Amino acid sequence: MSVAVTLNETASSASAASTTSSSGSESSADLQNNFLTLLVAQLRNQDPTNPLDNAELTTQLAQISTLSGIENLNTTLGSISGQLTTSQNLQATTLVGHGVMIDGNTILVGSDSSTTPFGVELDAAASDVVVTIQDASGNTVKTVDLGSQTAGAHAYSWDGTDDSGAAVAEGSYTFTVSSSTTGSCIQNVDL
Repeated sequence: MSVAVTLNETASSASAASTTSSSGSESSADLQNNFLTLLVAQLRNQDPTNPLDNAELTTQLAQISTLSGIENLNTTLGSISGQLTTSQNLQATTLVGHGVMIDGNTILVGSDSSTTPFGVELDAAASDVVVTIQDASGNTVKTVDLGSQTAGAHAYSWDGTDDSGAAVAEGSYTFTVSSSTTGSCIQNVDL
């Protein structure tokens, strides 16, 4: 009689375990409890002439430990991810009202000839700074002589016109910056 009761308990535990794990909301503690319940039932109901192999038992214990560790790792990573997102949001608020310059060499021109503002950072003062803007085919559409510039960051906003003053087509353009002092090249930068 006790064997039938234990088998029924095992079957209902297995059914409960499969139902909860399919919903994906079972905690690590619940998984461990269900595993231990099933393991104890398996040990109680094993065939005495063919007992559970030690290697098989060790494998089962290792699997539940691994599962528990993975769940803890996922929880920790989720927490770290949330903290990073919060930190990035807080850092972004410090940039409100400030200009930001990032590395790049692309200018986007909109349908109304509006362009992405850009800038250049010079390591040293230059007697002549030239910005060359090219289309996607590599053709120079505009050359801008910014003249003498001091060391540091300098912003520039292109009006979206070519050297003849005509509006350029909507799309993506690249720019290069060359700087020199007294005729010798200081810097030729593809940003």
